[in-house]
Amino acid sequence: MHAAGKNRRARFVRTLAVAGTGAAVLALPLLGATCASAATTTPVTATPKYTNNLDGWIRQSLAVMAQHHIPGTYNGIHRNVMRESSGNPRAINLWDSNAAKGIPSKGLLQVIDPTFARYHVGGTSFDIYDPVANITAACNYAAARYGSIDRVFSAY
Repeated sequence: MHAAGKNRRARFVRTLAVAGTGAAVLALPLLGATCASAATTTPVTATPKYTNNLDGWIRQSLAVMAQHHIPGTYNGIHRNVMRESSGNPRAINLWDSNAAKGIPSKGLLQVIDPTFARYHVGGTSFDIYDPVANITAACNYAAARYGSIDRVFSAY
């Protein structure tokens, strides 16, 4: 195509784009253009969906932990959850030394109320029985005390 034809086409597309009708985008394929810079979209990032079970709670907690730079792995969390509560988010220990002091261990990772309050991580529930809040606070505590939940192999 010669220069006069290219200039006319460019002027036509600019006129349509300035008019704001969206017609420029529709006209571009008809004019042989290969891209539509007049119409840009912002990609939408979907929020991940987590299942309401132990796998989903661990994965959601790991996402929160990553945002707060709290170390830990799926395997380290899972191993400790299974030892502490067998995966029951409503577990409560009414017989150990903490229970004797009136502050029983609660939840998936058997955290006592003062520890949960101190190591609670923003963006999670303040309910100690909430699985994600319990896991995340416990991992935050384990990181401060042991370097990571991955280094915990017995009651902590």
